[in-house]
Amino acid sequence: MCGFAGFVGEVDDREQVLVNMMNTIVHRGPDSAGKYVDEDAALGFRRLSIIDLSSVGDQPLYNEDRSMVLVFNGEIYNYQDLREELKAAGHEFVSNTDSETLIHGYEEWGEKLVDRLRGMYAFAIWDTKKKKLFAARDIFGIKPLYYANMNGTLMFASEIKAFMEHPKFDKVFNEEALGNYLSFQFVPTNETFFKGVFCVQPGHYFTYENGKMNITRYFEPHFTGDCKKPFEEVVDDVERVMKDSVEKHKISDVEVASYLSSGVDSSYLTYLGQVDRTFTVGFDEGKYSEIQDAKEFAASINMKNDAKVISPEEYWDKLSDIQYYMDEPVADPAAIALYFLSAEASKKVKVVLSGEGSDELFGGYNIYCEPLEHTSFNKIPMPVRRFLGAFAERCLPRGMKGRGFLMRHGKTLEERYFANATNIFTEREANRILKKGCKPGIQKVTKPLYAHVKGKDPVTKMQYVDLHLWLVHDILMKGDKMGMANSLEVRVPFLDREVLELAETLPLKYKVRAPKTKVALRAAAERHIRSKTAEKKKLGFPIPIRVWLKEEKYYNIVKEMFESDAAKKFFDTKLLLKMLDDHKNGKNTNEKTDNSRKIWTVYIFLVWYDRFFEHGKPVHPAMSVQ
Repeated sequence: MCGFAGFVGEVDDREQVLVNMMNTIVHRGPDSAGKYVDEDAALGFRRLSIIDLSSVGDQPLYNEDRSMVLVFNGEIYNYQDLREELKAAGHEFVSNTDSETLIHGYEEWGEKLVDRLRGMYAFAIWDTKKKKLFAARDIFGIKPLYYANMNGTLMFASEIKAFMEHPKFDKVFNEEALGNYLSFQFVPTNETFFKGVFCVQPGHYFTYENGKMNITRYFEPHFTGDCKKPFEEVVDDVERVMKDSVEKHKISDVEVASYLSSGVDSSYLTYLGQVDRTFTVGFDEGKYSEIQDAKEFAASINMKNDAKVISPEEYWDKLSDIQYYMDEPVADPAAIALYFLSAEASKKVKVVLSGEGSDELFGGYNIYCEPLEHTSFNKIPMPVRRFLGAFAERCLPRGMKGRGFLMRHGKTLEERYFANATNIFTEREANRILKKGCKPGIQKVTKPLYAHVKGKDPVTKMQYVDLHLWLVHDILMKGDKMGMANSLEVRVPFLDREVLELAETLPLKYKVRAPKTKVALRAAAERHIRSKTAEKKKLGFPIPIRVWLKEEKYYNIVKEMFESDAAKKFFDTKLLLKMLDDHKNGKNTNEKTDNSRKIWTVYIFLVWYDRFFEHGKPVHPAMSVQ
């Protein structure tokens, strides 16, 4: 479990360039470092030792004749089976790592290797004979992989910041990404906020040879919903596949712990994993803390729980450093809380289990109930609903009961649903607040996704969109970056190939029966954990942003940023300041019309921009002057 960086192309002092790139991601692998450099390519590696703690497992790793070189970030959970198959085929292993399985697997199966992998991974293999690079990302996008092909050089890395140490890299802000960021709260495509830098999408690999790159999609989820089994048999299947996945995800030569909220996902994983230790964070703001519920649950199954109350001061003080680790702004306030959670866990363990992916696979978000409710209203002809929605948006006052309902139901699902983010900017609002022509294009992003699930039920459509957008660019992005910021490996047993294969077959009635979500999964969990937890409505990660922004101290911090030159470059600052003042003065603070998330989305972007573009190259927090 680690991070890597490398490049293919000519550059002076190539070994030092590689070392400089590796130093930007030292947090991903503090245990050791390794590098490979020849006249064509350079591959660097930072290691966090999890399996085979000896130096034999250090990367880069090689095949028998050292003609192929590997750098790898992640875990392969079926590596032991693959290892035996490869040994039977005549391959010789020098370590007990899962990493070595990849290099011999590529020798044996070529690009078809990825079809055999069960795990989370991003890796690159350099073939010194063919002078060819092969790189791949796992089917869910759990582990990150970026590339930039510019000035005759291909750069690749676990984090974008590594590219800034390469003399062939041109650091240019990609203004076109800003519009969609305001609506999604993240960049929802393979583009990034750095022009010419792209992320490899989940289930894709690329080859680079003779200066040409080819990108291939090798995996795509297919929700069939064709399971005909009785409900209890399906629950049996869910329990079986989850037990097996957790068992595989616990393979480690170090202690494995678990994150624990008060919800069903982490609680079920914690129970199945029978870990010795759990970790929870919260805030001293009443409803913004799950600590007490988590402690009660941990006690009910005789497990330790380490909990931390995050103070507003430390939350805000860490924002700039956290943007360094994130690479790109993600305006989900839970990302910062996740940093503190991983920091607490990393004081005692190197590996934790976490519940990401359950909602996308099993139908867990509360918004998934919406298309199944109000079915009588939905029978009204769409032209009439469109008229009512447009009337509500333009003529009814914000906060008026029913306004949001009419607006949402005045659009088709494909028009109104673009990710599991709420209270962020609509396209109309984003266009008003943006100073330049970086307009959002939500439909351009979502239309190809909806085309893949045409004819499916509305919940399956929403799952598919979230699996490709919200999960990849928000949930997994912050999970990986915040864990690795603290040299902590975060494993996600719900995001397993075999769990997905089962989830794809579930019919609607086993996923959502409004107002109940995750029907089959909750039933499996309730066999072993208390009903209070198994049946608890999804809460998310509650953060008191809306409360803090009404306080003078934090209001002034945001106001100063909204008045900055950077803000004036991109936004209508008069509208920003009005939005901020209205919030502080008590306007628009009803939960349904709360603008604090809009304020936060802009503010986090400006904090990130300040770190990456206003002061030259960003400095690693460990090297910053305190």
